[in-house]
Amino acid sequence: MAEELVTSLVGVYDADGTILGEVSYWLGARIGRAHCSLCDVTHGMFTERASWREWRQSLTVPFELFHRDDMPADVAAALTALPAVVARTGESVLLVLDHQTLDTCDGDLQHFIEELHGSLAAKGLRLPG
Repeated sequence: MAEELVTSLVGVYDADGTILGEVSYWLGARIGRAHCSLCDVTHGMFTERASWREWRQSLTVPFELFHRDDMPADVAAALTALPAVVARTGESVLLVLDHQTLDTCDGDLQHFIEELHGSLAAKGLRLPG
């Protein structure tokens, strides 16, 4: 079976992207009422993690991030729950990390990377390069 080339990766947070949404999520996360396991991987208490930014910049494809209220329609059509990560190819948009898998990462970037590569391989997908 030939591997299909990934053209981009897209992560969708289980949070709204508005100022009110960001503040509500931040407060909710501090008191245990809101949780987004993708946020745990990409962000620290206040800002994007340097390790995440460096890894993302090292990729051979774009890794776009959206919130539940601003994700593209093709991505929304591929999802049933958030947070999630999808891979775009020339032909389709495929779910590669669901919310349950992201939960197992527990905010650990290395675990996230391993899960991502494992899922891509299992689906016959590969990153260029």
